[in-house]
Amino acid sequence: MMESQSSSSDEEDDRQHLIEQNERRGLPHSPSKSPRHSSSAFQIDFPRLPNSRFTSVASFFNNKRYLFAVFLPLLLLLLLLYFTTDIRNLFHTTTPISNLLYDSSSLNRMRQSELHALYLLKQQQLGLFTLWNRTTLLPHNPLNFSVNPTNASSNLVDSLPLSSPALLEDLKSDLLRHISLNKQIQQVLLSSHRLGDPLDSLSSNTSTDPTLGAGFDGCRKVDRGPSSQRRTIDWNPKSNMYLFAMCVSGQMSNHLICLEKHMFFAAALNRALVIPSSKVDYEFHRVLDIDHINKCLGRKVVVTFEEFAASRKNRPRIDKFLCYFSSPQPCFMDDERVKKLKSLGVSLPKLESAWTDDVKNPKQRTIQDVLSKFSTDNDVIAIGDVFFADVEREWVTQPGGPIAHKCKTLIEPSRLILLTAQRFVQTFLGRDFIALHFRRHGFLKFCNAKQPSCFYPVPQAADCINRVVERANTPVIYLSTDAAESETGLLQSLLVLNGKTVPLVKRPGRSSAEKWDALLYRRGLEADSQVEAMLDKTICALSTAFIGSSGSTFTEDILRLRKDWGSASMCDEYLCQDEVPNFIAENE
Repeated sequence: MMESQSSSSDEEDDRQHLIEQNERRGLPHSPSKSPRHSSSAFQIDFPRLPNSRFTSVASFFNNKRYLFAVFLPLLLLLLLLYFTTDIRNLFHTTTPISNLLYDSSSLNRMRQSELHALYLLKQQQLGLFTLWNRTTLLPHNPLNFSVNPTNASSNLVDSLPLSSPALLEDLKSDLLRHISLNKQIQQVLLSSHRLGDPLDSLSSNTSTDPTLGAGFDGCRKVDRGPSSQRRTIDWNPKSNMYLFAMCVSGQMSNHLICLEKHMFFAAALNRALVIPSSKVDYEFHRVLDIDHINKCLGRKVVVTFEEFAASRKNRPRIDKFLCYFSSPQPCFMDDERVKKLKSLGVSLPKLESAWTDDVKNPKQRTIQDVLSKFSTDNDVIAIGDVFFADVEREWVTQPGGPIAHKCKTLIEPSRLILLTAQRFVQTFLGRDFIALHFRRHGFLKFCNAKQPSCFYPVPQAADCINRVVERANTPVIYLSTDAAESETGLLQSLLVLNGKTVPLVKRPGRSSAEKWDALLYRRGLEADSQVEAMLDKTICALSTAFIGSSGSTFTEDILRLRKDWGSASMCDEYLCQDEVPNFIAENE
């Protein structure tokens, strides 16, 4: 896999309160015949007029007091309207109705908007069906849907079983996603009908949007749960017993996952883990904090190849080679890797297969299977590349990993890379930002070989990103990508929220005027491609929300870090998750 260069909702309660109109109370009732009252200085005595209408009107206009009382307020009202209203624009519209009716471009926009809205409605329908099917998983008895009319908005949420907090959070997140999609449909339909401010204000009306409610956090952090509930295994290596790590497939991200699985095997077999030499594998010491692992365990559990060789009096050897995978070739080892090991003076035994297993279709294994096949009294053993190994998946992938330790995670970026990432965030991004891993180089052919494809046209990708931006309500996006400038430029032009462009930020080149990368520059690490890749991962792991590329181990390693560090959010998702590309090229 390649290295990069650089998924709760509040219920909306729309109730109408009907106020019964009762008779007014407390007001005195007028008798049928009112008694005469004595005159007052503030009482106006109206003259008794004949019943003739003409006589009444003539008398009215002949009385100057009546005329003054009627026309003075009217005159004041006219003056107020004159000075506060633009009479010319009162009856003026920006677009003549005739032009709107017969403008073919307007009609085309309307048709396109309607088709787009229909597509989005179909997507919403499918999502709601999925949500409905998930509600059938809820237990029947604990749910009590007796509605309290004084608190109907919270009754449904409160009635959900307390034993299913994860299910409740998922339901709320899905509801928010569909509310956001509904808003997008409204905007699409209104986009071809805009005549001016009235419709603009209508489309931007958020008075009933639950995502803008007080205290609402659409991308809140995912609860890791108490550490006491983790299923863990103690790592207590026996003296002079080693597991020699070997990682062959893919690039750095694959090798880090391979190392993590090797650590689980070493803990199960009570052996210390030997980190590969930089002459055979990557320079792990430049991107990882090896000492951090030992400190988290409180004992020496990992050693460098140099330390291992010294303990063997510079005559390192592997006593037994038990291959986890038997095909396409034993231990997934190639001739080049064997030559590199021998050049280091490592003595290799004959390769043996512990069982029959293929990297293209790995079998699910348990820790008991591992112990029964790989337990041996030999001092140094190797089992080959285990990147594709499927052993105790849920146990291995839980937050914090499968091994008991006192840190958040064992495999994490070096301290220098972490500090540099924090300085970059403080300089360019701030606390709230989305991170996007936009894998493109070599990804088209890879994705189109999958069903369904995971390679999306830039406009479709932009629509998916805009929806996450709306949920996260963040001002900026950090972009980690290997895409060409032509693609990122188009993507940038399509990222708009509420009429404002959402900027894409990439790491700039080295500049003496900027000091955020000084820690790496002083140690000659700023031009190392693996250091840059780990720096990108670290920045993405610190984001408010993360959008990754499905099928990329670079993305998977970021998700692991976010999960272990506790920075994973409800908005984390793969790009255009649960969608199919709207156009797929034919195969060669």
